[in-house]
Amino acid sequence: MADAPDNTFELIVAGLDAFSDKVNAIPDERWLHPTPCSEWSVRDVVNHVTSEHLWAPHLLRGETIAHVGDRYDGDVLGDDPLYAWQRASAFSRAAWEDASPDAVVHLSFGDNPALEYGVQMLTDLVIHGWDVARGAGLDETIDPEAATVVLAYLEANAKEWHAAGIFAAPVQVDSDDPAVRLLGLSGRQP
Repeated sequence: MADAPDNTFELIVAGLDAFSDKVNAIPDERWLHPTPCSEWSVRDVVNHVTSEHLWAPHLLRGETIAHVGDRYDGDVLGDDPLYAWQRASAFSRAAWEDASPDAVVHLSFGDNPALEYGVQMLTDLVIHGWDVARGAGLDETIDPEAATVVLAYLEANAKEWHAAGIFAAPVQVDSDDPAVRLLGLSGRQP
């Protein structure tokens, strides 16, 4: 894993804001549109990210997967996806603002430092924010600082993530732009 920068938690908070801007801008008729995530609609991607951020406060408090159980499986958006995201985002924000970088987070694949978990969550926000933007026809701009951090993380871990099926095969890109490079590395066509 590439070293997580000290400002990872601040980047997550900014990433939550950027993702919220996209969710709030999704036109009603675009929620079921496809995204670059194979077999996931815009709503499916938002549901996934919402679920991840419902988990974050528990994991940052030291709870295990077994403690949380299956309460965030399935559709967590319900009839009001905007409210569901806003609520999850608010709880996640508070948890990240109070988190200790020295904490240990108990994930399904083992214990990780909170900073590494933070880079994983930032990766999810950045890439899936772009997925939502692409599917919903919104501005696809990625914050340059977040793109640089996520690219370094992906370059250090892409082989394992591709082998695990987390990402599609990399797409060749001819660019020095970290955002373009991370999208290609994550199997997306910028």
